[in-house]
Amino acid sequence: MVLELVGFVLPLGLDSFAVAAALGTAGGLTRAARWRISALFVVFEAGMPLVGLAAGAPLARAVGDVADCLAAAAVIAMGAWMLVHDDDDEEKAGRLVTARGVALLGLGLSISLDELAIGFGVGLSRLPVLPVIIAIGVQAFVAVQLGVRLGTRVSERLREAAERLAGIALIALGLLLIAERLLA
Repeated sequence: MVLELVGFVLPLGLDSFAVAAALGTAGGLTRAARWRISALFVVFEAGMPLVGLAAGAPLARAVGDVADCLAAAAVIAMGAWMLVHDDDDEEKAGRLVTARGVALLGLGLSISLDELAIGFGVGLSRLPVLPVIIAIGVQAFVAVQLGVRLGTRVSERLREAAERLAGIALIALGLLLIAERLLA
């Protein structure tokens, strides 16, 4: 279970770090801005899995034994999407710093879509909810704090590599879930 938990959470941290590092490259973030952005990430990245979980858990009960395979497919699909989707972190980062109100809500949703899919996968895989949500919230906070502080020292290539690594890690997790199911 711990390996699955790390497998679900670690790729999200890499993606969060990439966006936060793009924020850090802009420089000049005040302490208040860093805390506001960290709070935004934590709220959305810990909250969106709950939405995905709300959809995934009832589906898991409905489909029974097939749920593990559906969870693996959802995680693999999210990993593949992360590999092929070209996200402009710098543009998103610039909007995060200045956004307020509804615009901030929209940006929060856009940075947490992968967490929605992860929540769906968690619901299907029947992992315990509380440890997953706490781990996602902690990784979001740590990744954002590191990203905004190290952003000026991290190249765009490294940020893109972190995003690709996150996609590969999710695909590997999905394949691991399938292998566990087949060997059980």
